[in-house]
Amino acid sequence: MSDSIVIIPTYNEKENIEAIIKTVFNLPKDFDILVIDDGSPDGTAAIVKQLQQEFSDKLYLIERAGKLGLGTAYIAGFKWALEQKYEYIFEMDADFSHNPKDLLRLYDACANHGADMAVGSRYYSGVNVVNWPMGRVLMSYFASRYVRVITGMKVHDSTAGFVCYKRIVLETIDLDNIRFKGYAFQVEMKYTAYCLKFDIKEVSIIFVNRMLGTSKMNSGIFAEGVFGVITMRLRQMFGGIHKKK
Repeated sequence: MSDSIVIIPTYNEKENIEAIIKTVFNLPKDFDILVIDDGSPDGTAAIVKQLQQEFSDKLYLIERAGKLGLGTAYIAGFKWALEQKYEYIFEMDADFSHNPKDLLRLYDACANHGADMAVGSRYYSGVNVVNWPMGRVLMSYFASRYVRVITGMKVHDSTAGFVCYKRIVLETIDLDNIRFKGYAFQVEMKYTAYCLKFDIKEVSIIFVNRMLGTSKMNSGIFAEGVFGVITMRLRQMFGGIHKKK
């Protein structure tokens, strides 16, 4: 068993899922993969099950009944990974917007350079986004700037979904009290780790908009992020943070 697990949430990713799995497995370091599929009607889970015949010792699947939200998918994955004793636990999209080769750089930041949490950052060294509409680039960039102002957190890309956690981070956070399911989930995890004094390092990446399949972003998810940041900050000020007791 590898010391590292890559959690990939999916909903209708049949165009991408086989290619992303095989690309990760062809990296020079061994990574296991956990796919969490929210009842994709396009047969994504069936493709994963077929691949499990080839990769039975390193490819895992959790099937859920429907679209329950990105945050709840990752929480389920975190709990499973902790039970299986993985030391490094990754978040990554299925659509190649995150370059699988950058898993090696995130791992290196945590395994060899002291990070408790490594964030694949689009905005750490300028704006490194390819093929997004300008409106979405501006929305994402200024959302992260807004988070920095409200929370005081120094992370340039707080909404990033390409992350490596050391297990101690996820063991310390009270995962059952992480409240947000969509866009704000990524912010809440980083802000909680920041408040708990974990060392967060950003690794500059180039983010490429998906070529196949359909984006799951919508205005409701974005609104949750905007208003959720204020809620997080007030909760931290008056009610403490999500640390296990």
